[in-house]
Amino acid sequence: MNDQPSRDTPHLLLVEDEPDTAELVTLIMKEQGYHVVHAPDGQVALEKIALMPAPSLVLLYIQLPHVDGIAILETIRATPDWEHVPVVMLTGVTDPQSIKKAAALKVQEYVLKPFKRETLLSYVERARTRSAHP
Repeated sequence: MNDQPSRDTPHLLLVEDEPDTAELVTLIMKEQGYHVVHAPDGQVALEKIALMPAPSLVLLYIQLPHVDGIAILETIRATPDWEHVPVVMLTGVTDPQSIKKAAALKVQEYVLKPFKRETLLSYVERARTRSAHP
């Protein structure tokens, strides 16, 4: 069986340092037909942004080792071909400053942990719909 995704398969960059959450989100998104590329910390995420083509979606945690999610979001918005990629923040962070920063950087959705599968999927769908109709 060929495990390589087709060109029609939506690609997703998941930036999450917590292994259990990353595994769960990967499973959920693969069930939805996504090819998931996982970055376990901020530094790896920056390397992936520099090297891979822009994905259909980014799921991004804020509190990451090495480089935080807001800095990664700034990089995404400043990278050609990535600037309009929908980004859904996954976080337990509820401080208004982080939420304002994410909103200013055009994050499509802000999902608070812990989340339910249905909640994640509805936010992902909303983010993709919003980015398709700016």
